[in-house]
Amino acid sequence: MNKIDIRFVLLILFFWQASLWSQVTKKGTTSNTTPQKETKQVVIEGADFLDISESQVPGAIVFTGNVRIVHEGIRMTCNKAYHFGKANFVKAFGNVQMIQGDTLTMNSRYAEYNGNTKFAFATGDVVMRDPKMTLATDTINFDRNSQEAYYNTSGTIQDPENTLTSKSGKYFLAQKKFQFLTAVTVVNPRQTIKTNHLDYYTNSGHSYVFGPSTITSATNVIYTEKGFYDTKKDEGKLLKGSKITYKDRLIEGDDIFYDRKKDFARAKNNVKITDTINEFIVKGHYAEVYKQKDSMFITKKAVAITLFEKDSVYFHAKKLLITGKPENRIIRGSNNARFFKKDMSGKCDSIHSNTKSGLTQMIGRPVFWNGKNQMTGDVMHLIADTKTEKMDSLKVLNNAFIISKDTIGEGFNQVKGQNLFGKFKENKLHIVDVVKNTEVVFYMRNDKQELIGINKNVSSSINMVLDGNTIDTITFFTNVDGDIYPETELPENARKLKGFIWRGDEQILKKEDIFPPEELELDKKAQKESQAKALEPNVPMEASKETLNYDKPIPVKKKAKKKK
Repeated sequence: MNKIDIRFVLLILFFWQASLWSQVTKKGTTSNTTPQKETKQVVIEGADFLDISESQVPGAIVFTGNVRIVHEGIRMTCNKAYHFGKANFVKAFGNVQMIQGDTLTMNSRYAEYNGNTKFAFATGDVVMRDPKMTLATDTINFDRNSQEAYYNTSGTIQDPENTLTSKSGKYFLAQKKFQFLTAVTVVNPRQTIKTNHLDYYTNSGHSYVFGPSTITSATNVIYTEKGFYDTKKDEGKLLKGSKITYKDRLIEGDDIFYDRKKDFARAKNNVKITDTINEFIVKGHYAEVYKQKDSMFITKKAVAITLFEKDSVYFHAKKLLITGKPENRIIRGSNNARFFKKDMSGKCDSIHSNTKSGLTQMIGRPVFWNGKNQMTGDVMHLIADTKTEKMDSLKVLNNAFIISKDTIGEGFNQVKGQNLFGKFKENKLHIVDVVKNTEVVFYMRNDKQELIGINKNVSSSINMVLDGNTIDTITFFTNVDGDIYPETELPENARKLKGFIWRGDEQILKKEDIFPPEELELDKKAQKESQAKALEPNVPMEASKETLNYDKPIPVKKKAKKKK
């Protein structure tokens, strides 16, 4: 039979099939039922040959060679097809291609299509394509009504940015979204995403992960249990159990934003940044970290903890700025700065600590406690020996004042002068020199700790040797003028030098005292937010408006016409 005859036969068969279908639909319809929308028949547009064999393929017409099939917006081609007219169903064999509109194609070795349900099944080296991606797998089920395709036979998806591999997946054509509920890997030249729950949008490259997930690059590993990652912009939002691990640093927080291009992280609530090599820790409830610049900014109960001489030193201020590599690290604290170590502590308006030089500057109303000794002045410098990691010396510049309580009585030993220079021994002040316009009030006691008298004098300079934070010897130099007064002969108001301020109730005696009340309130607020978040339903993130409207045209607002 030649091709012209086949066209004629096809035309006759088409009307015959349509007549049969009409009879079938009429039998199922009663006068009381609402008329249903008629299902359109699958149409065989053409083929090279046809055959009818009820014994081999009951109820079907066999078409062979350049078979062309159409049905409601879909076109199919194949080498061979079984057309079941009554069932409105077709089986296609060899070089099967299905095209929907001008955007979706699906190639396979074999396919089935149901014209009543608009459901397609394809198997054998299946490749589905649209302008943004290519999916290769063994078997695909495609529901044209819902515009959803799914597979359970390991598949590979490629788009301009990424290659995805998974055991199973579902594709929502309208949203351009793949959903994976089993192990899936997303790979591009910059990073690899691994998770067991992923919503991936092919047009935008947006990835929404849920459950234990990792994003691995050459420089770090990101872990989160709920988050979003833009594979085009290399930006992520991490919302649960999240951390970023570098070779020498670990960043943790309840909420983390990360920009890989800038190597920048911004974290909120229960933030912890750990230098895993140099034993340096920073905590707070808000932080910004620039890894490439070796800098970080921390606030809201901010604290920097560094190891010094096998002991921890705690730095706090309302705002902490930490810059430089470990060997050149600088800590800057502004607004109510404080520090604590088990044998010393201090407070000031701002603090500047340089690891390389070993210099810590206390600026603005500084007060320093070493054991029972309180020191104040306009500017205060603490200097450490960078080799031994021990405190070396102290400088108090302008209005230097050192006060300690008398060992037994209620009085105070006091020394003041223009400047104070001290030397430490085993982290305790051992030698102190006070120079220029020095004044002293000193309670003198014998070996039995009985009060001998109160030494009150002035001189050009003073040298003191301390033993265990108590004055052992005191020496006065040049223009010494004063006396030792019996306790009864020196009035109370003469026992305190001008400018005397005892701030013992402010002394930081333990690390918890480093935070003022307002910082503790910020901590309570942050913990309350974290607890509320923990009670929220543990469900995947919803897609953002940016994701859903990624390639949709922006509506143009019409300008209002001006009234004449």
